[in-house]
Amino acid sequence: MNTNPINLAVRFLLEITMLIIFTYWGWHLADNWVRYIAAPGIPLLAAVLWGVFRIPNDPKAAPVAIPGTLRLLLELMLFGFAIYALFDLGEARCGQIMTIIVILHYLVSYDRTWAMLRNKPYNGFAR
Repeated sequence: MNTNPINLAVRFLLEITMLIIFTYWGWHLADNWVRYIAAPGIPLLAAVLWGVFRIPNDPKAAPVAIPGTLRLLLELMLFGFAIYALFDLGEARCGQIMTIIVILHYLVSYDRTWAMLRNKPYNGFAR
């Protein structure tokens, strides 16, 4: 189910939304020069973590291969941090909606989630 085009589109939109939230939150962290560093810096750090630390057999080669449970934890931490940022910005309703979408995404992606929990390479991307 993880390779279903609709699920892949939802995952992509979640990732993009996460980066937009980090940018917006970084901009509102301070009213001084810090915002000029935080606004691009926080999403950049998140994107680097997301792209560098990967599980074997992801669509692209893993620059730094990590166990599936660690990757799942990283993903959940980044999405969780984005949800926290929404609540911190006073956007509780958006935070609740994103929480539900993230949970549903991981439930629908049960095959990938289960493979990561068992620390097994996910073969669903193999073509």
